[in-house]
Amino acid sequence: MMSVFCEELDMGLVERGDGWRIPDVLWSQIEPLIPPGRPHPLGCHNPRVADRDAMTAILFVLRTGSQWNALRATGICSSSSAHRRFVEWTEAGVFERAWVSALADYDEFVGVDWDWLSMDGAMTKAPLGGKKDGAEPDRSGQGRHQTQPADGGQRRPRRRRRSRSKPQRLQAGA
Repeated sequence: MMSVFCEELDMGLVERGDGWRIPDVLWSQIEPLIPPGRPHPLGCHNPRVADRDAMTAILFVLRTGSQWNALRATGICSSSSAHRRFVEWTEAGVFERAWVSALADYDEFVGVDWDWLSMDGAMTKAPLGGKKDGAEPDRSGQGRHQTQPADGGQRRPRRRRRSRSKPQRLQAGA
């Protein structure tokens, strides 16, 4: 497999006059990892967005940190298509396999210092998390949105507000 690291390319996306695009060398490595697309169940839907356009949109969002809905302004593809494909490919393991492949290529050509690594993570309870208030009520949807008075007493029923009387208009000729 030819590595992206052999080429003197910028990692990730390259900018052209038409926007952000995946370099051909990188796409040649990612394309074989993508599973074939599923046809629409009714067979009568709009044609599927090209895999390269969907991957370009996904990498654009991941690299820039923009929102999915911001893709509409780029013209790459719709946000719903890109997000749907992101979920589909994440479940299929495409990004994990691409990461493993890129890491192996990097280790081969540059070298990863496996003796000096660090990992970050947390497996403890949040320090200010507190205890749970108790079991949820069995009646789902009832009593959730009602706030309790500060003194713990019963709430008095709300009084109906009086509606203002509408001023009477002067009638013509009256």
